[in-house]
Amino acid sequence: MEGGDGGGPSWDFPLSPWGEQEKVGLQGDVRRRSHGGGMRDLAGLSPRSGVGLLLLLLIPPVLLALQLLVLARLWVEERDGGVAFTVISIEPERGSTGQAGGARSGRPGMEEEGALMRNVERAYEEENELHERQVGPRVMEVQRWAANKPSFPAELSRIITYIARPQLNCPRVLPPGKAQAESPPVAPARWVLCAEEWLLPPPDRPCVAYSFSMDGEDADFLSTVSRLGCEIHRFDPSTSNASVGHLGNSLAGNQGNRGVVSQHKLWLEWRAPKRRGHRKSGGQGGVSHSLADIMATLGHRTVHFLYADLLSAEWRVFQSWIEEGTVQNVHHLIATVHLHWAGFEVGGSDEEVLRYWFSVLRGLEASGLQLVHSSSGEGHSVLKHTIESARSSYTLSWANTRH
Repeated sequence: MEGGDGGGPSWDFPLSPWGEQEKVGLQGDVRRRSHGGGMRDLAGLSPRSGVGLLLLLLIPPVLLALQLLVLARLWVEERDGGVAFTVISIEPERGSTGQAGGARSGRPGMEEEGALMRNVERAYEEENELHERQVGPRVMEVQRWAANKPSFPAELSRIITYIARPQLNCPRVLPPGKAQAESPPVAPARWVLCAEEWLLPPPDRPCVAYSFSMDGEDADFLSTVSRLGCEIHRFDPSTSNASVGHLGNSLAGNQGNRGVVSQHKLWLEWRAPKRRGHRKSGGQGGVSHSLADIMATLGHRTVHFLYADLLSAEWRVFQSWIEEGTVQNVHHLIATVHLHWAGFEVGGSDEEVLRYWFSVLRGLEASGLQLVHSSSGEGHSVLKHTIESARSSYTLSWANTRH
């Protein structure tokens, strides 16, 4: 919208063959004719000229009526929940007086038009909020520099502060290996599950748990989700006690066993299908598949509890989950992040790597995950720098608050 001659707002799209000034000029000319012996002028006109002038007199009221019909229809559609167009700007431009909106317009119906504009603005804001809450695939946003320029100390401080500061306060948590929820503070734990009722699957509904671990430290997780009566699937390309073979054969027969751990000699893949195909992973003989592939084959739309220690592959895996929208279907995520080196297929300067890690963490947050608990691992190496105030790894517990 742009400001008109009277200083009030006007629509961008053309509503008549003339601009507002031209219409007013024409109408003013007609008024001068009528007050200055216009009847004599009309009497001297030929029939064809009289018809033409009559049409010129009728066109502006007709166009005004059409404009009102268009505005009324837009108001009805917006009231019923539909937005027929996108408003780029609804603020009038500054007039020549220097005040927003310029002089007050004397056009009738200005109050109604202003009310319509406010309704459209509110609908536009709600549309933006819906866009921010949308589910499904999204592009992971690369965050700005912490200090508006590359700075290792600034980037390091930002990510360590983010990792160490829980975002969701849980009055009751379930520590590893426990059967009953406890109220904080609890004994130091490597991870916890937020045991708020609205974040846990109902007892009478099936729950699903996945574990991706090559360090063998998921025993407490498996015990905990087994007590919750979940259908449990553990994935490890190095295990010998597992279903081996094509994805469809190795997974299809291992579902629905609540409290029983189904072993799979498979691993996670983060590459796009056109780049990866079905290739072997790490020389272990296990086939790599995306989380979405695994869930689809097992017939799972939701993973209620997911444990992951991916030995520095977590950054690219998390990015793929964010961009594919898969992480939005994970209710609780427990994962160890490693900081001692950049990680698989992650490159750039140290500052760029830290910014990328932070962008991944913010991408998880944008997908609905809120940090519940953080515990530090051993060592003080970050990208081969010895940092006494940081650790080489952290185990983070998230809960998805959008379910």
